[in-house]
Amino acid sequence: MIILTKVVLVMMISLILSIITGVVLIPLLKRLKVGQRLSEYLEEKHRSKQGTPTMGGLIFIIPTVLVMVMMYLFGKIKFNTTILIVIFTFLSYSIIGFIDDYLIIKRKNNNGLSESCKFILQVIIAIIFFYLFMKSGNEPLLWIHTLGIKLDIGFLYGLVILLVLVSSSNAVNITDGLDGLAGSLSLIAFLTFGIISYNTGWLEGYEEVSLFCFSICGSLIGFLLFNLNPAKVFMGDTGSLALGATMGSIAILTRHEILLIFIGIVFVIETLTCIIQRVYYKFTKKRLFLMTPIHHSFEKKGYSERDIVKLFCLVGILASMISIIFGVIL
Repeated sequence: MIILTKVVLVMMISLILSIITGVVLIPLLKRLKVGQRLSEYLEEKHRSKQGTPTMGGLIFIIPTVLVMVMMYLFGKIKFNTTILIVIFTFLSYSIIGFIDDYLIIKRKNNNGLSESCKFILQVIIAIIFFYLFMKSGNEPLLWIHTLGIKLDIGFLYGLVILLVLVSSSNAVNITDGLDGLAGSLSLIAFLTFGIISYNTGWLEGYEEVSLFCFSICGSLIGFLLFNLNPAKVFMGDTGSLALGATMGSIAILTRHEILLIFIGIVFVIETLTCIIQRVYYKFTKKRLFLMTPIHHSFEKKGYSERDIVKLFCLVGILASMISIIFGVIL
């Protein structure tokens, strides 16, 4: 009952703080003209969203961090290496996203941070992550729980960390193309990771990681009040990169890197369609899908944004249910 009370507490406070943050931040972003710039290839109904405030990820980033600090100050949680790694990843990727959003707005085009610059920053984060990970006594193991497989890959595990963080952050970023889509799917994913994390009793700080997940959930619910169709604010790279990388970090720490694929199956599908489309076009000069990411193909088929979000969230919920079975029971 104590942990359940803490879960309710962090979600409630995070929700309230995120609503307050949104009410204060959105008018400020409008005054500063921090508007989203959209691709010219999108349909007219999307181009009409040009100028909608971005950097809305701050609406769930700020409250989540504040709640964890408050819980620590009131003695409800302890700060340990595990939760520090998660918070470090969360904030580091949000900073990368913030810089990217800022440059896009400043330059008045879609050219933010260069790919090489982003990659260098992500490598630095992965190195620090790996250092803290090993220093806290973790082993560099590829651990597949269901099959009982443990592979010690030594320093190569640093590459695994980099791959997971980069791929998961980019996957959420790619999916953030419809009002409420990335936010809703992230809410489902973090609810799932919150449950799974609490089952990893062997992990130092497992309760804190679980509460962090539920804190993000509360903040995301508040954010979605402003982001569901029609969106009053977009999360931008500030939010999407932070959410994706944090999912990846929790998957690594709880030894569920493989399960991350199923928990974030919609993110995976969205990313794969982009890769497949690019490769297919390179060799055939034809498009396999009407438009990628795949949610835009559904739009071209006549589905509304709301219906697509509902459908994708249903897939995400079913995948998360299955993941909980494997991650907790099996």
